[in-house]
Amino acid sequence: MSLDPAYLTYSKRRLGYDHELYPWSSIFDRPPVSWPGGKTVAVWICVSLEWFPITPTDTPFRAPGHMVTPYPDYRHYTSRDYGTRVGVYRLLDAFAKAGVTASIATNAAIAERYPELIADIIAAGHEIIAHSTDMNGTIATGLPIEDERALISSSLDTLERVSGIRPRGWLSIARSQSWNTPDLLREAGLDYTCDWVNDELPYRFANGLINLPLNHELSDRQIITVQQQSADSYAEQMRDAFDWLAGEGRTHGGRLLPLHITPYIMALPYRIDAFETLLQDLTGRPEAWVASGGTIVDQWSGQLRA
Repeated sequence: MSLDPAYLTYSKRRLGYDHELYPWSSIFDRPPVSWPGGKTVAVWICVSLEWFPITPTDTPFRAPGHMVTPYPDYRHYTSRDYGTRVGVYRLLDAFAKAGVTASIATNAAIAERYPELIADIIAAGHEIIAHSTDMNGTIATGLPIEDERALISSSLDTLERVSGIRPRGWLSIARSQSWNTPDLLREAGLDYTCDWVNDELPYRFANGLINLPLNHELSDRQIITVQQQSADSYAEQMRDAFDWLAGEGRTHGGRLLPLHITPYIMALPYRIDAFETLLQDLTGRPEAWVASGGTIVDQWSGQLRA
């Protein structure tokens, strides 16, 4: 018995994706991107500055790295709090030594609770990216659209009130979005998101929002915490990634290397030296252009890339 021909009919079966958020394209077929000064690798440092409530919520899901043992879970709570009390300042010192500017993806609760930390970040010339309200502020389909709209608005409004600057970029917790998120981010006036990891250059959504890919495979959480590798191994992998991208850049144009860092992971005293050494190495490479997310987006969009 043969199938009814209608069984094989699917309206979105076509070249590319089964969605219309953005078109498919191969990075090797696009016109080459040029970074300032003829550099071929844009190095983007993104720090996740997070505040974890001591009691997590599982709606719509529990954030990675959240509390895991019966409450009160002081062991995990205080290890994460180390990031805001100690770790982030070690990272700020490392950035100052290397003479680089970073993007700090910040929960609004950090601004509410530690405004002096936000002031220090801004004074050092770094960019603030909105990173939800706190680490209970997760997003996924099923979250009512008004709740998601309010979460985005609250995060942006709080960070602007404390820092004096309204964030241009957005990083969701665990890079998770709902079907509504791209339009809600655009509606809120954001220029770019960092949630979609499927490229090594920015690209534009159909609604005008730009995605600046923050590859989770290159993060300290993935390499050090999940894969249980050393800080030296992390640094070696970043150097290997840089070398490969620089090689592609010589023939195909500019590439993007994100360094996604977590203060309570990378800034421990037995890891920070490896990270500082990595920064000194990368900033000394002739192919490297180290810039904040907003600066990279502006440079890319100024070349009218689709």
